[in-house]
Amino acid sequence: MSTETTRGESPPGVPSPRLSVWRTLLFGLQHVLVMYTGCVAVPLVFGEALGLRQSTIATLVNADLLVAGIVTVIQAAGIGKLLGARMPVVAGASFTAVTPMILIGEEYGLSAVYGAMIAAGIFGVLVAIPFARLIRFFPPIVRGAAVTMIGLSLIGKAVSMIFGDEPAGGAPLALAAGVVLTIVALMRYGRGMLAQSAVLIALVLGTIAAAALSMTDFSAVGSADWLGLPSLFLFGTPTFPIPGIISMCLVMLVIYTESTAYLLSVAETTGTPPESKSLSRGLAADGVSSVLAGFLTSFPDTVFAQNVSLVRMTGVTSRRVVVVAGGILIALGLVPKMGEVVASLPGPVIGAVSLVMFATVAGVGIATISKVDFSGNDNLLIVSIAMGVGMIPIVAPDVYDGLPSAVKIILGGAITSTVIVAFVLNLVFNHLLPRRSGKDTAA
Repeated sequence: MSTETTRGESPPGVPSPRLSVWRTLLFGLQHVLVMYTGCVAVPLVFGEALGLRQSTIATLVNADLLVAGIVTVIQAAGIGKLLGARMPVVAGASFTAVTPMILIGEEYGLSAVYGAMIAAGIFGVLVAIPFARLIRFFPPIVRGAAVTMIGLSLIGKAVSMIFGDEPAGGAPLALAAGVVLTIVALMRYGRGMLAQSAVLIALVLGTIAAAALSMTDFSAVGSADWLGLPSLFLFGTPTFPIPGIISMCLVMLVIYTESTAYLLSVAETTGTPPESKSLSRGLAADGVSSVLAGFLTSFPDTVFAQNVSLVRMTGVTSRRVVVVAGGILIALGLVPKMGEVVASLPGPVIGAVSLVMFATVAGVGIATISKVDFSGNDNLLIVSIAMGVGMIPIVAPDVYDGLPSAVKIILGGAITSTVIVAFVLNLVFNHLLPRRSGKDTAA
């Protein structure tokens, strides 16, 4: 790919170079290809975990793409001085919200999931400005532990998608292994767009192989409409259980820490000094995504890391490119037939793809933790206890069953419990109590 660049914010008096129309379209499509599988994996995992019908999952996929497209356009183009970072960033459904949403759905029903999401989105909009100013309370030790736990907590879901109700082994295992090996080979030896689209390519090849093994069923695709709008409140009038709202508000704070890190990375790439106002507008757009998702039955969005990497790799920093990517996502979200295709993908294939993606999320968290200084301070204790507590509901899912529902929703989720423990311990050890002598870079 060309490394021709268009800065999102050109210095005063310096004209911003423009990409040709076809290059703008091509780079916009590339952004969609890079993030597409990660975006649609969220409704697939959520729907599978709660036993939703295939047609319902297809509706979630369409709503997911539509909201992601709308928020992407907002982030890139901005809405005055109210919303949008005005940076070349692509938004997509966050894995952070999946496990808490599943827990809320199992305890209170699907209407509560989206009621809690709307409330958390409003909370997010209200705290966007102060959060952008208080990011020091969410240092790498907290962000890294949270992101690592996101990946680890979802790996079991990927394995369940691979095997379904079948015993382990046989064709599903062979097919999943082939998909994983394909991704590894393309990411290791591919270059440019080939490597960036490794997940999508492996998904297509895996589906072809599954069809050859009679492991696919796309019969529902033919009856799906070509054009359509997602339904408002698909699962009924939203309800607002307090434990669910608290859990989703914690999720929103984790999403904010992720988005902040990625926005700062893009600002470095574009050469635009990051400002508190642009960060708060970008975070507010994430909050709006949660409100919008609650109405359209979608998922809260965050800045996608793979697209941040794509901007850095290609050097293409044009916000027009990202607006085009958002337009493509909106168009895909208005095609129910596309949602049905995604919902019909064979479990072993989408499970294998999800396994790689969830493991990669955990790897990103580990990389974040590796940047923390562990000498002469309590950081090792903070991350160890936070990760240990977070692993409890993963290795012993029934351990919190005897507790009240409110406590179970908040502490019974691996992600929320990790965030609470990491945040509190970091606040106490690195801000409130006298620090140990020695170098301290946590806060």
